[in-house]
Amino acid sequence: MHAALCATRTPLPNGMGTAKFDLALLSCGPEGSLYFARSNGVCNCTVALSHQSCIALIFASLFFAPTARQMCSTPVLAVLLNASSGIGNATGAAEYICSQLGTAALVSADITTSVDTVYLLFSAYLVFAMQLGFAMLCAGSVRAKNTMNIMLTNVLDAAAGALFYYLFGFGLAFGSPSNGYIGRHFFALESIPSPGFDYSYFLFQWAFAIAAAGITSGSIAERTQFVAYLIYSSVLTGFVYPIVSHWFWSADGWASANRNPGDSLLFGSGVIDFAGSGVVHMVGGIAGLWGAVMEGPRIGRFDNKGRPIALRGHSATLVVLGTFMLWFGWYGFNPGSFITIVKSYGHIGSPINGQWSAVGRAAVTTTLSGCTAALTTLFGKRFLTGHWNMFDVCNGLLGGFAAITAGCAVVDPWAAVICGFVAAWMLIGCNLLAERFHYDDPLEAAQLHGGCGAWGVLFTALFAKEKFVNEAYPGRPGRPYGLFMGGGGRLLAAHVVQIVVIAGWVSATMGPLFYGLLKMGLLRISAEEEITGLDVTWHGGSAYLFHDEQHSVGNEAGTSEGGFLMKASTVIVSPPDRKC
Repeated sequence: MHAALCATRTPLPNGMGTAKFDLALLSCGPEGSLYFARSNGVCNCTVALSHQSCIALIFASLFFAPTARQMCSTPVLAVLLNASSGIGNATGAAEYICSQLGTAALVSADITTSVDTVYLLFSAYLVFAMQLGFAMLCAGSVRAKNTMNIMLTNVLDAAAGALFYYLFGFGLAFGSPSNGYIGRHFFALESIPSPGFDYSYFLFQWAFAIAAAGITSGSIAERTQFVAYLIYSSVLTGFVYPIVSHWFWSADGWASANRNPGDSLLFGSGVIDFAGSGVVHMVGGIAGLWGAVMEGPRIGRFDNKGRPIALRGHSATLVVLGTFMLWFGWYGFNPGSFITIVKSYGHIGSPINGQWSAVGRAAVTTTLSGCTAALTTLFGKRFLTGHWNMFDVCNGLLGGFAAITAGCAVVDPWAAVICGFVAAWMLIGCNLLAERFHYDDPLEAAQLHGGCGAWGVLFTALFAKEKFVNEAYPGRPGRPYGLFMGGGGRLLAAHVVQIVVIAGWVSATMGPLFYGLLKMGLLRISAEEEITGLDVTWHGGSAYLFHDEQHSVGNEAGTSEGGFLMKASTVIVSPPDRKC
């Protein structure tokens, strides 16, 4: 067993000068002696060490080979390995090895932190990419005359959300030490970085905050004044959402499942909302619900007799593109919520008994729930309406993702299938109720994120597995787990509390906000503007040009204006006769 130990110049015995150790090698002899061989052959010595000390020194040299040039010390080696007398200082050698192991531990900790930080940043980038998915999905789900408006609101959700989450939101959510209800530190990232909190964690949490705001924008699309978007987005990301995330995700939060050691847990379990079915999706969905209720339905959504009229979006292509982008981003949203990946759950060296395996399982449960919901919606809507509806399938897929988000890390893959199946029927049922009560949500955001998110919270309380719960939330022996898995009803009680508290908090804050905007005339646009379209009335022109405007108003030269041009054909083409 050999390893390169160091490269230095060391005095040789009997005035022989110095020798350069380019490849000083160590090896253990059969009696446990340590052979220390100079690479230039000038000097060879044998040091009598115990077999254990010999192996330990070899192990240390192997472990530190990449950094040995920085750690070897000529004076230390000269004292410990006395070449002139051939007597080794075993105690000193042990101390030296221990010091080297201590250095290695620090180096290893730095490597672990680096890997975890890269993992968290990559997850944050994936979650942020969901904003593109929201933008495309929203654009395709509205009529062409409102395309620029809805895409601009998605841009501003991210921009305004970044500023207000930086100034207020992150501190309210995770400013520790604090009480169980509101954070008190880290405003404007003061004292960041600090132990346990770095810039990467802020970026990850900001991406979650703007996701909640993006959900709300879909509910009030096509009829909302632009200033109202700016106001609600700032309040939601800077105040309403951070308070909820503090309650359920901060180590100080009164209902958090990972509270500080010594702090009691709600019903002995806390709330296991791993990636935010309640914290993110319910908050965004309920906020959107109140905005849509205050505004009322779009013009033409219901006829004079109250019957619903479909106002379909203008681009199935954008809807599918947005759905796939959100699907892709969910692999940062759910698995990324582990925050770290280099963590062992058992014996060191096991390839499957670590957080890296749990991360993979979370991705699998996410996939299975969404896909099951998509297929269930496909056949369910076919049975109810007689059509294979692409828009409904995309929303069903996203509903399955929203539902599994709470329990993705603590349930088996087979349970994720159940989650997606029920989520699909939850979405279908919420949409039927919405039509019955004349509720208009262009993207079904309140039904999808609010309804399916609430189901996801309950699902986790029913199917959370004891082993996975203890791995994801360690340090609390005897913690309750899923009711259907034999863990009793205390986790279910905690999750019912979460649903009630989130619904109450968001209603008490966003409801009055939207009502105030309505009374001040800042919420809904006029009927004329709504009929014409927000792109023309608020943003200076349409996203698409449907007619050739070679001689537009004010263009005396008759030159063509820039932009994409979609000319409407004046030729009527009759379909060919079909013979059965």
